[in-house]
Amino acid sequence: MAILWPTEPDFGRNTAEEVLWRALAEQLPEDATLLHSVNLLEESTEREIDLLVLWPGVGIAAIEVKGGTVWHNEQGWHQGSATDSHRMNPVRQVQDARHVLQEKLRRRGVGAGQARTAHLVAFPHTRFAQDFETSDCPRSMIIDRDDVAGVAAGVHRAIVTHGQGVRGLDEVDARDLYDVLAGQLGTQVDVLGDARAELDRLDLLTQEQVGILRVVAGHQRFQVVGGAGCGKTWLALEQARRRARAGERVALLCYSRGLGRYLQRVTNTWPRGQRPAYVGLFHDLPLGWGAETGTDDDADYWERRLPLELADLATRQPPSELFDSVVVDEAQDFGDLWWTSLLRCLKDPARGGLFLFGDAGQRVFARDGASPIDLPPFELDENVRSTKPIAQLSGSVSERRITPRGGAGAPVRLIDVPAEDAVEAADDAVEALLEEGWDPGDVALLTTRTRHPEQVNRIAAVGHDAYWDDFFDGTDVFYGHVLNFKGLERPVVVLAANGFRDSERARSMLYTGLSRARSLLVVAGPRAEIERIGGEAARRRLGDAEAWAPPG
Repeated sequence: MAILWPTEPDFGRNTAEEVLWRALAEQLPEDATLLHSVNLLEESTEREIDLLVLWPGVGIAAIEVKGGTVWHNEQGWHQGSATDSHRMNPVRQVQDARHVLQEKLRRRGVGAGQARTAHLVAFPHTRFAQDFETSDCPRSMIIDRDDVAGVAAGVHRAIVTHGQGVRGLDEVDARDLYDVLAGQLGTQVDVLGDARAELDRLDLLTQEQVGILRVVAGHQRFQVVGGAGCGKTWLALEQARRRARAGERVALLCYSRGLGRYLQRVTNTWPRGQRPAYVGLFHDLPLGWGAETGTDDDADYWERRLPLELADLATRQPPSELFDSVVVDEAQDFGDLWWTSLLRCLKDPARGGLFLFGDAGQRVFARDGASPIDLPPFELDENVRSTKPIAQLSGSVSERRITPRGGAGAPVRLIDVPAEDAVEAADDAVEALLEEGWDPGDVALLTTRTRHPEQVNRIAAVGHDAYWDDFFDGTDVFYGHVLNFKGLERPVVVLAANGFRDSERARSMLYTGLSRARSLLVVAGPRAEIERIGGEAARRRLGDAEAWAPPG
């Protein structure tokens, strides 16, 4: 699919433009750009191009689209019906617009002014004979109803055959042309508006995933697996709500602090009759039942002693304190010993509800627990949370095949620097993004090895709960680590690949970090090392990234 501007145009009632737009979007190659309703102003001359195609290696095509019934006779072009029609000249319209575009490029000294540029007229609702032509418009510059199915090939042929210019359009030309048009396509505010509109669309796609809960409604235990961005957390929340609404006592659990705080904030907005009885971290459950606290550096306490104590404490609880069902998000984080203890928290350990949501590709901790559910998992294979470039790059590092459902979006930006310079480059990137107009609350900076100094300072100053509440309030740039950000997201993520402590889990860490962005992803770090970790598929996808050097 081509790069689209905007990703979802407002066609109003103009079905002709929409039909042609969608056909071109599907048929054009991935490096081509398709623009809708390009307004041109050059000195006192103003024109509009309905559809504009920028095709690297080929050239530029300006297309005038007319819907309804269109015909031509000795009086010229007509549009309408036999009883109610009007004369017009679509060839002259698009020819004039093409001239204005070329003049604008020449005045700006842009190389695209020398690229082959053609104009076409399109009538998606009308059929013309193959031998039809006018004195100023051969048949090969006309797209009719029958041509829509192969419209990209027709555009290619028109540019090559009729395009004015001395050469094809290279990538630099295309980028410069896009920059020239950007001022007239809209300000950065419009760009951000489109990004937020795309986020709203993806949120609706996520809610479509609820169908899987209807499929498994009769199951007392099941496991849902899927790659990053497939909507697992949303489904985990919805499953917990449905079970609580049915009158069950439900526990909704995870391992990571940030995700746990998110689950708590979301469920606190629900009516009381729909809230789970317990929402939070696995390790906080035994603490709430009276277990002694441990220190952060005592791994044996967290991995073995506290889970064992949970099982012991559960046997002492009255039935009213145990649960009818347990829902676990990011279930791949749980160790084998934890599952045994967690089942003891059910009123009926053998048949109580157990619903797990996870992604083995995000197993970034040094434990490999196997879930206690023997049935085959239900698999989600679509990314409904991120734009296509983000989903494709993160998916290239995943062992699971993922189909992007997001819009074209902005290309991933890559800052190729040594690992030791990645954090500084990421800081510069954040400043540049804020200058572009992104809100601070849109942006998260994540590291892969040592934590960012700002993260360390904030946690020391306000504690973990307030630190995460600041993230969810979305008023400032967030500084975090990939390990703590699983299951979370922001519109813009700057990933500082500043090294990996565990080489065996580097790929999972990279995959997790790359998949946290929804609208724009910036990667700062050594490209060669990222390609080595990600493999050949990642290397190919990084080839689509935009090399970026933010000021700083």
